[in-house]
Parts: sequence; C-alpha cells; structure tokens
Amino acid sequence: MKLGKIKKVPLREIWKHEALDFTNWLAEENNLGLLSESIGVSILNSETEVGVGKFHVDILAEDDNGKKIIIENQLEVTNHDHLGKIITYASGLDAEIVIWIVAQAREEHEQAINWLNENTTEGANFFLIEVEALKIGDSLPAPRFNIVAEPNEWAKTIKQRAGNNKITDLKLKQQEFWAKLKEYGETNSVYVKSWQKPKPRHWYNIAIGSSQANVTATINTRENKVGIELYIRDNKDLFNKLYSKKTSIENSIGKLDWQELPNKKASRIIITKNGDFEDEGKEDNLISWLFETIENFAKVLPSYF
Repeated sequence: MKLGKIKKVPLREIWKHEALDFTNWLAEENNLGLLSESIGVSILNSETEVGVGKFHVDILAEDDNGKKIIIENQLEVTNHDHLGKIITYASGLDAEIVIWIVAQAREEHEQAINWLNENTTEGANFFLIEVEALKIGDSLPAPRFNIVAEPNEWAKTIKQRAGNNKITDLKLKQQEFWAKLKEYGETNSVYVKSWQKPKPRHWYNIAIGSSQANVTATINTRENKVGIELYIRDNKDLFNKLYSKKTSIENSIGKLDWQELPNKKASRIIITKNGDFEDEGKEDNLISWLFETIENFAKVLPSYF
C-alpha cells in the first residue's frame, strides 16, 4: 500500500490577511466547531471585531453556560503586544475563557500563559493554541489546532482549597468522577463532539450543538442519585414543542420528568438513576448509564428542535 506524506502549508498561503481572512474563516460555525473539539469547550454565538476601548477583540463568543470567550488571532510568532492585548480584553469584557491562536509560540509566552492559569482564580482560563495547515499530496489543506498551554483545573482547585477551604473533599471527588466520565466519553462517544474539562461541582455540562439548550449530568448526594437533564435556558416554546412529542421522545429515551418551571425562564427535562457515586463498586455502572443516557439525549432530542 502506498502512503502519502504529510506536508505543512504556510499559513499565509491560505489566509493572506489575519483579520479579513483567518478571523472571518474561524468565526464560521463549522470552524469554531473544530476549535471546540480541540480544547473541549463549546464556542457559541460568536461576534467579530468587538470593541474594547480603543481596541477590538478578534472574536467574542460564549460557552454553553453563557460565560464569555475571547479569541485573539496572531498568524505569526507570539509577542508581548498580543499577550498584553489578551489580558486587556479579558479584563475589559470580563471574559472567563481566553484563547490565543498563533502560528508559533515562544517559550516565554507559553510560560506566561501557564503562570496565568496557575495563579488566577477559577473564573479565568487561558489557552495558547498553535494553528497549522496540513495536506497530503494534492489534497486540500486541512487546519489543525495544537494546544501549547491550557488551564490546569486541578492546580487551581487544590490551591483554592488550601487558601480558603472553599473547595471541599466532596467537590474534589465530584471533579474526579466527571473526569472519568469525560475520559469514557471521549473514547466511546458518537453523538457528543466535545467533552469539557470537569470542575469541582455537582453538575457537568455537555454541548449538543445548540445555543438554546445543553445536556447536564448531575449528582445528588443527599438522595444518592445521578441524573441527566436537558436544560433549556429561556425558550418555553421549545419546551412545549418537545412536550407535544412526549410519547415519541420517551419511547426512545425512557420515562422523563418534564419540568416547565412556569415562574422561571428556564425549563428542564430530567431522568435519574439511584446510586451513590462515592461507592467504588457502583462507579462503573453509574458512569456507563450516564454516558449512554447522554448519547441518547444528544441523538434524539436535537431532531425535535
């Protein structure tokens, strides 16, 4: 069998102008999806060239929890000017996720991003990403995002726990449980495209490609239950549309708890399973059930949106 040879394509051959070509290309939904898959963070509702004082951030977006994301592009070697910009943009827009995409990262800037991740609060998360374009033979060039530096959630949570005891042993166990679910999902998933970094809390969000709703896995330690829910942020029409197909949906997923929550903007559709997530003998079974239910939600429900 003859095999092709992978070749790197100079970025400026594909995107001649950083703002007009690369930023506009990246802002397209499918291309942001590639970046989302690479870093495990949903990127939704993007805008380009958003003003921050005298400056403009390349892309402003949000994750599936509504947290602000800023993306700064630099199709060249990293420099101090752009490092200053991402910090300025993060503070000016109160962003919780900062993504710096570059052609090549200098060692000192990789160290700077790692320092920011280790010494800022949980609400500030920095990614340094190198982008490259590859082709085989006469194929079209394909983009690839390579993570150079990323948030270290464990370092942050351990540091916060030592500093003010707000991160309890229970929350750290929840984070570890979600990490195992994420690992299992990344290995076996068909319908979920990206799995986010777990945090020390009783819920874990999963994007299903819609800005209107996301799937959330939950742990109820008081009742020794785990659950999966479709969380609809602010769309009663969507909830009612799904409810009108209740029989068909439950035939595919199982018996569900439909919570319209009429006095709130949000609505929920929930299924639960009994089990103590701290019981090591039940852990594999609970993770398997959570994963299969998440896949079912991601497969079935978007077709009714």
